[in-house]
Amino acid sequence: MTNAAYRRSQLESLVEAQGGCRATPPLLLSADPYFDLAGEEFGRRLLLTTDVTGAEYCLRPDFTLPIVADYIADGAGEPAAFSYLGPIFRQRETGPAEFDQAGIELLAQPDGDIALDQVLTFARAALSLYGITPNVRLGGVGLFEALLQQADMPEAWRPRIRHRFGHTEAMDRLLSRLEQAPDLPRTEQPGRDELIEDVTARMVAAGLSLSDGRSPEEVADRYLEQQALDAAQVPRSTLKLLRDFLAIKGDALSALRQIEALAEKHRLFLGPPMKAIRRHLDGLGEARVTFDASFSPRLDYYTGIVFEMRGQGGTVLVSGGQYDRLLERLGATAPIAASGCALWVDRMEAEWPK
Repeated sequence: MTNAAYRRSQLESLVEAQGGCRATPPLLLSADPYFDLAGEEFGRRLLLTTDVTGAEYCLRPDFTLPIVADYIADGAGEPAAFSYLGPIFRQRETGPAEFDQAGIELLAQPDGDIALDQVLTFARAALSLYGITPNVRLGGVGLFEALLQQADMPEAWRPRIRHRFGHTEAMDRLLSRLEQAPDLPRTEQPGRDELIEDVTARMVAAGLSLSDGRSPEEVADRYLEQQALDAAQVPRSTLKLLRDFLAIKGDALSALRQIEALAEKHRLFLGPPMKAIRRHLDGLGEARVTFDASFSPRLDYYTGIVFEMRGQGGTVLVSGGQYDRLLERLGATAPIAASGCALWVDRMEAEWPK
């Protein structure tokens, strides 16, 4: 047996040792959920095909979504553990479009902290098979959401700011726009019914259909929503708070102390998410751990702690965290705790000392 084959057999054993169910989702999956949840950016990386009815399918681009979808279809609710190791298919700038991924998904576990501990332990154990002591980057989605909920701002802006968390450039553009907004009184807006009549008349005069595309009601509602947002000023002090928070990064303990000082200055209660982050630091062993207050996967169903583990060259080898909102997004009728991670096997193999 070659060294690579031996490492692969060890990884197989580690995956099997996680207990629960060894998941093997179909290779051909509906593409719609991926576009709905991950958007066009991820969609461009899918390997797509259509059936005779025109329905769009993709070769399996990950394991998490089909595992969670099957769990919900089977009734959900009961604690479940899944592990996997097998091929996924994504278009990449370099390298083959087919490569192996391993991971675990822990659903509806009674203690979310213990579940995340198991995920982190599994990830570190897998990397150790390849002689890798990773650099770990932590982020706190729950921490940012707690800050956002307490910050002084019009309610309409909270979901829009949250939606950009993890999108550094998009967040910067939004905050810059809010910083530049003039503090001017707004003119009185027309009522909805009056606005719908005006839009209808304009569309008819222009020869536009009232049923194809956006209706007059949709146009009016979108206009009024935008006007309400423009009139809802976010205080300058809140914008500075957001800038200061998102700029914090570095050694985990040092970064957390900076966040505690910022919270004290602005009288924010961030105790529970801070406590959770500190708890998991103790379980990361000798790994170098940094905390980045602006870090989050670019998917809004992540909820608590998120992480990446990188090799010496900076390549992401493992990513994961807590994603309690995913199951509701896929049809669950109540919140269900979920933690998991995915490992890129080809990247780990490339880290093996030559």
